[in-house]
Amino acid sequence: MIKKIHQITNLRKVLTRPISLFSFSCIISLGTLLLYNIPFFSYVVENSNESAGGKMLLLTSLVLIMLAVNFMMTYLAIFCLRIVGRILLAIFAIINATAVYFIVTYSVMIDATTVENVFNTRYSEASGFFSWSLWLCILLCGVVPAVYCLLQPVVVGKAKKLGICCAGSLAVILVVGLLNVSQTLWISQHDTELGGLLQPWSYVANTCRVISFSQDEQAEEIKLPDGKITDNEKAVVVLVIGESARKANFQLYGYQRDTNPLLSKQQDLKVFEATSCATYTTAGSKAILEPKDTDELYELLPNYAVRTGVDVAWRTSNWGEPPIHIDEYLTDTELADQYPDVDKNYDGILFAGLHERIEKSPKNKVLIILHTSTSHGPKYADKYPKEFEAYKPVAKNVEEGEKNIATLVNAYDNTIRYTDYLLDNLINTLRDMTAWKSAMIFISDHGESLGENKMFMHGLPMKLAPKVQYEIPFLVWTSKDFRDYKSELPEVLEQHYIFHSVLNLLSIESPAYNKDFDIFK
Repeated sequence: MIKKIHQITNLRKVLTRPISLFSFSCIISLGTLLLYNIPFFSYVVENSNESAGGKMLLLTSLVLIMLAVNFMMTYLAIFCLRIVGRILLAIFAIINATAVYFIVTYSVMIDATTVENVFNTRYSEASGFFSWSLWLCILLCGVVPAVYCLLQPVVVGKAKKLGICCAGSLAVILVVGLLNVSQTLWISQHDTELGGLLQPWSYVANTCRVISFSQDEQAEEIKLPDGKITDNEKAVVVLVIGESARKANFQLYGYQRDTNPLLSKQQDLKVFEATSCATYTTAGSKAILEPKDTDELYELLPNYAVRTGVDVAWRTSNWGEPPIHIDEYLTDTELADQYPDVDKNYDGILFAGLHERIEKSPKNKVLIILHTSTSHGPKYADKYPKEFEAYKPVAKNVEEGEKNIATLVNAYDNTIRYTDYLLDNLINTLRDMTAWKSAMIFISDHGESLGENKMFMHGLPMKLAPKVQYEIPFLVWTSKDFRDYKSELPEVLEQHYIFHSVLNLLSIESPAYNKDFDIFK
């Protein structure tokens, strides 16, 4: 018993023995490389065109640079910030563990798009990713290193040693960098991928970028030239912005499953080939609502329509939307209070009472925009009522679906069948409103990956994204004698056709209108 007590005492002494800041920085730097950056080096090995010797030289160089950078930053953080530096290192450890889990599990990259998606994600969506494997990864690769960063006693030393260590690190970075000047072109060609896999710098740099973008977007939107309504005809347009609906799984586009059993029988439904301008919600929905492809924030369709005199309502079960400035902006929770008899857990709540809402409008021009969330992962099986579960068995979430892709596709296809039901009911509702000229437009914000090339969900940069993440459905129905379609249109349309086509349907004459981006005559 006494021997065990001595052993425990000795172990405690070892664990609490102060080490130099030099040693501490070396440990943290090496741990960061081994725990969080293996995907980075795997990417280099798989995508470098160098010979075996060249790959080894490139890998060795990157290892030295990474060790030197992380060593220097750790040394500076502890020397200058002391306890604050320790807290930052602990936080980085936990975020690093989370990031590398998602990189390995879902084949994502931590770029600006991913960071923006994280900022725009609700708890209800994020909770779909929670699993024992995630918590275990965070515990072993995040919490344990974080505790070490917080509790390990460190002898900071003098400023002279700080200067020597930082100068040495910079010298290593400079010399190794100069020896690899020939790799500059390859690195520039793969900068997005490399940057998205490098921890912790991927989310640190991209968080700064997103904050900068966010500040820019807070600026007042650029007003469009004034428009005017040119007739008194009663007309209503219902624009449905789909979420993560990919063209590949729509029967209307040739998918072998009957995922559109109702819409496939609808008369006067036009099916267009289309692509999204981005692979995430904020940019995709912005492209649908803006007059042209631009990084600037121009007045969006609902805001402009309201200012022009249209009765506009926005209903949403989603988030991450660009700035919408209208009076009637209703969430699914608010709609559930108005329609207690409708199940608030599904997108059917957005369609509740539309007939009455349109009929009671005090204006002759009405625009209703429904921003759905039906096909958004990771829990596709939670996005539709169980009576729409035509394809079984289904995966509960993406992580479970990785083990059996067919079950993930089953769940996703059921969301498309539910979308089919909602749109079919909407068309039938509009058709029955004979006093109104009416139109239904459905277009998705982006597509979705369902395991192709081991990719899941969405959000990859456009230059890297597979086509399933940007090939989207674009469906249009109009009541009889409302508008004629152009006989000649591009083979593939883009999301900006929505803005100008809706202006046409609502008889809005405007300098902002571009007839080349209108599907109607």
